[in-house]
Amino acid sequence: MSKVLIRGARVLGGEPQDVLIDGETIAEVGSGLSAEGAEVVEAGGKVLLPGLVDLHTHLREPGREDSETVLTGTRAAASGGYTAVFAMANTFPVADTAGVVEQVWRLGREHGYCDVQPVGAVTVGLEGRKLAELGAMHESAAGVTVFSDDGKCVDDAVIMRRALEYVKAFGGVVAQHAQEPRLTEGAQMNEGVVSAELGLGGWPAVAEESIIARDVLLAEHVGSRVHICHLSTAGSVEIVRWAKSRGIQVTAEVTPHHLLLTDELVRTYNPVYKVNPPLRTERDVHALREALADGTIDIVATDHAPHPHEDKDCEWAAAAMGMVGLETALSVVQETMVDTGLLDWAGVADRMSFKPAQIGRATGHGRPVSAGEPANLTLVDTAYRGPVDPAGFASRSRNTPYEGRELPGRVTHTWLRGKATLVDGKLT
Repeated sequence: MSKVLIRGARVLGGEPQDVLIDGETIAEVGSGLSAEGAEVVEAGGKVLLPGLVDLHTHLREPGREDSETVLTGTRAAASGGYTAVFAMANTFPVADTAGVVEQVWRLGREHGYCDVQPVGAVTVGLEGRKLAELGAMHESAAGVTVFSDDGKCVDDAVIMRRALEYVKAFGGVVAQHAQEPRLTEGAQMNEGVVSAELGLGGWPAVAEESIIARDVLLAEHVGSRVHICHLSTAGSVEIVRWAKSRGIQVTAEVTPHHLLLTDELVRTYNPVYKVNPPLRTERDVHALREALADGTIDIVATDHAPHPHEDKDCEWAAAAMGMVGLETALSVVQETMVDTGLLDWAGVADRMSFKPAQIGRATGHGRPVSAGEPANLTLVDTAYRGPVDPAGFASRSRNTPYEGRELPGRVTHTWLRGKATLVDGKLT
């Protein structure tokens, strides 16, 4: 088994230490370590984090391999410091059976750049009418624990209640895309001053907040777990904060783009800024940052949504919604949370590794950087700052809102169970 000695790394942003990897596990953490025959990585004060875990990734395979595949998506994940991703169910065919989720899971294992945990659909075909094979997907080789119709809201309260009751039996969680469909018909962007000035159909905050309010009450009634996908408004924060104060089993995620970008960017009419839920106001952005800092929002999830060029290179109304995010997520979090003093690197590890792994029951991930733990690690050059160049992305798609924008931080190394997937910024 191979040995790797990471010398002089700031573990979770602390004082420099050495970390010895032996095979698939961390053998030792300390000062002045040595190991005969070990490959030495001179960290030079870079920050060492546990491998990142993304609870919300779109890998598109099967069915939309023109946008992304499990191979290209997991290569993008490794480039961004991720060792595990949860693949959303809105594929073609939909991941609503044991057969489809096992296919995605096996593809992840074969490619080996990160672990792929499929998310099962809540309803058959994402149509919101009939529960999918939740139990069969959980009992499959993929061991599905997270279920979501992401891209669509489970807007029927009875169906949502039944789903929460069903997953409670095996400790699963329903991840809700909170969007009341009747309130967002024809919506193109956040409803507010900018939408009024541009004459674009408005997407009101209450469309998100009303579903979250309903679902936390359903979760309380059933005694089950509910997770809120891509929370985006100040009002949603207050509802989740209230629910947690009552002991309701609710967790929530925020995307990197909702921590940084606002609806003012829509004035450019550049479809790269078109996303679901839409970019909100400066007030919402600051509320989301504060909520992530104080733990009301539990995790950062990318909602990595790749699209081919033609789906974004068109007029605003016809453009697809979504942004790629795996390769820039950590940089955006450094810019918005670390460099602003809202989180330290231990807090980043909590929000981007420990807690997402806990919510999704990702065994072996989100573990401490200590002896005896799986060697799922990422090394970050936090002093780096440079422009985002999508031409260098590992993702098959290039629909990033950050092209040309200077962002801090760069992942230089990623290890999955002791095997390097990224070395000096290059995929192995």
